Amino acid sequence: MEMSQSGTTHHFDVIIVGSGGSGLSLALSLPDHFKIAILAKSHLTDASTYYAQGGVAAVLDVTDSIQQHIDDTLVAGAYLCEEKAVKITVEGGKPSVDFLLKHGVEFTLDEENQLHLTREGGHSQRRIIHAADATGRAISTTLVERVKEKNNIQIFENFIAIDLITTHKLGQIDKDNRAVGLYALDERNEKVHTVLAPFTALACGGAMKAYLYTSNPDIATGDGIAMAYRAGCRVANMEFNQFHPTCLYHPQARSFLITEAMRGEGAYLRLPDGERFMLRFDERAELAPRDIVARAIDYEIKRLGIRHVWLDISHKPESFIKEHFPMLYTHLLTLGIDITKDMIPVVPAAHYTCGGVMVDDNSETDIAGLYAIGETSYTGLHGANRMASNSLLECFVYGMNAAEDIRQKFETGQQLPSVPEWDDSQVVNPDEDVVILQNWDELRQTMWNYVGIVRTTKRLERALNRIEMLKAEITEYYEDYHVSKNLIELRNLVLVSEMIVRCAMQRKESRGLHYTLDYPELSSELRKTVLTPPNFKVETPLVNT
Repeated sequence: MEMSQSGTTHHFDVIIVGSGGSGLSLALSLPDHFKIAILAKSHLTDASTYYAQGGVAAVLDVTDSIQQHIDDTLVAGAYLCEEKAVKITVEGGKPSVDFLLKHGVEFTLDEENQLHLTREGGHSQRRIIHAADATGRAISTTLVERVKEKNNIQIFENFIAIDLITTHKLGQIDKDNRAVGLYALDERNEKVHTVLAPFTALACGGAMKAYLYTSNPDIATGDGIAMAYRAGCRVANMEFNQFHPTCLYHPQARSFLITEAMRGEGAYLRLPDGERFMLRFDERAELAPRDIVARAIDYEIKRLGIRHVWLDISHKPESFIKEHFPMLYTHLLTLGIDITKDMIPVVPAAHYTCGGVMVDDNSETDIAGLYAIGETSYTGLHGANRMASNSLLECFVYGMNAAEDIRQKFETGQQLPSVPEWDDSQVVNPDEDVVILQNWDELRQTMWNYVGIVRTTKRLERALNRIEMLKAEITEYYEDYHVSKNLIELRNLVLVSEMIVRCAMQRKESRGLHYTLDYPELSSELRKTVLTPPNFKVETPLVNT
């Protein structure tokens, strides 16, 4: 007899899925009398925020201005950014830094005991607040400590959300669709819990585990984007996937990023013969936006038939390098690379999902009571290419906006509809998990080979054919067997991969992170690509209208 996976039912005021910067900032910005649940797929610090080395972009220096930051963002985003979203985010820079300082995040200070500002690609000024070269770790660990101190916040580690529960799914289709909670798998005992609340926030990060080579942690499987789409939310601009130019190429180091701040502080990209090749591609050289740098590296690797290029900061004083990049210096030394003397082997790797679930100024989606924050969302900030260190800023700005919106909409004693427990009466235990492993590998290899830094129509068509076959097989598997973490993630990844390909096929131009040999020029129209459930109906509305 098969054992049921059905578990407990929990009731909260707000459910937050994800424990990165956006989820934690939302939790800490909500009123203390709210009963809050935070669901983390792994432990609380296992989120992309923790691994961010660069920093938070904010206008703090007198020589800088809000308008300069806005202009830089629009240029980096190839003018596909939503200007209102850019303005909201940039103006939220100082309040975000104040929020982080209030909660005890310790940033690097300069000789005058002021916040030290560094510079990264695409920025015309020094405006990156950082904690040496491990800013994400400083932010993540500090905010996790603050969350653990809160009596009104209950933490569920090793819980992976399966699907959202909405009023339409419950058959109440005569009213507007509203989120009422979700089903989540407790990986430790394989029980599926029902978690209910009038407000749910998806702060699950991006989807770059869809690619074979990525700088992202294992949690980045597009869960929030896939769940929101299945529930009825529109998704936009999924073709814009940022490949970080400089991921360490080393057999003993998996997914290790070399911060862009290193190029901001004067590091050079070199070919095996020592040539600084970026000068041939862009007058900004190593400080060009990431899409340009990643394409240049990809071009040189393919042209020369080499496996990587080199990043070199050894021309800087040893004391300067150790002071600015202590974590990198120490870690790379364990791998036999002394960055004060040696060059660093680097390759591009999938890094950031610029598209996502469409939201308003307060992070609310098309479904009432459902919010998407951070990399899960499409606010319009990033356009066709995310500028360095704008992503953490977006997390805090929209996390705080969402908190205020929820506070205003919250009604004491709000009644939720009756929700059935997870029904697994028609499924059995899987006969062999090798199917999941095989499909996982095939999907990521397909995305890397056909939907990477440089694309063609033929490659996209080939990718879509394979993804549709995999999707059908995974869907059948999901319907027949008990759920597991790997199966849930694979189901989400294949759907998000399909979104990426379908959006890419709709964009008949090369802009920002989407570069296709078949349409190498910019279009005169600024359009975002929108996928509307349930059948990937594609709209192409004008941007900023």
